[in-house]
Amino acid sequence: MKHEELIYAVRGHVASITLNRPDRYNALNLRMVEKLLEVVLACDEDPEVRAVVLTGAGQAFCAGGDVNEFAERAETLSLHLKRLLMFFHGIVSRISRMAKPVIVGVNGVAAGAGMSLAMACDLAVAAESARFTMAYSKIGATPDGSSSYFLPRLVGRRRALELTYTNRVLTAREAEAWGLVNRVVPDPEFAAAVSALAAELASSPTLALGRAKQLFLLSEHESLETQMEHETQLIALSSQTPDFREGVKAFTEKRKPTFSGRE
Repeated sequence: MKHEELIYAVRGHVASITLNRPDRYNALNLRMVEKLLEVVLACDEDPEVRAVVLTGAGQAFCAGGDVNEFAERAETLSLHLKRLLMFFHGIVSRISRMAKPVIVGVNGVAAGAGMSLAMACDLAVAAESARFTMAYSKIGATPDGSSSYFLPRLVGRRRALELTYTNRVLTAREAEAWGLVNRVVPDPEFAAAVSALAAELASSPTLALGRAKQLFLLSEHESLETQMEHETQLIALSSQTPDFREGVKAFTEKRKPTFSGRE
């Protein structure tokens, strides 16, 4: 699958999605988000995909929405934003509910909707040179792309408000300390670190990872007892999979399991 705005490939059960407008710091325009939703849905549907990596081409991960496109559509901007977010919010929703791990590799600046997109992914690896900023109020905008949902859950309400009010720019190390990033690696080691993590997750029990992801998402809204019932139902369901049987067998035989990720 080839798209001018995206580079998409599947190798060794890992799907790689690269935002590919480096001359615009991978700013999101309408055409890009339409294509991004298309490939995210393809990842979700493809049984060969067991892990997904999202990153950016060039010096940035994603600079947010394409403000030049906003200016060009000034007379119909409200309608344009609603169309843009229909696709973008669909992307976030599918990433959040996809039964496969999604890793974001933040290779440079993640601003505005780019920061939102990074927060929506399951795990985040950042290059040392990466930077994070909300940036919305710089153009008189309010947060979108799920940032008002994920940001306070990741960093707390006061820090979320600080980042939104002041547009403070966090270094990769600050983002790691605040809980926005799982790990930071030197720039020369970045690509290898992301690939190694993706390969590790792609060889893991995919269904179990997806159900764990589902449980954590449910836990934001459920009572303790209801959440424990979800846990009971999903671990019982997982016990019927080949991967569960393989995991138990490998444990008793004192060897490394070989998971298939299949029902």
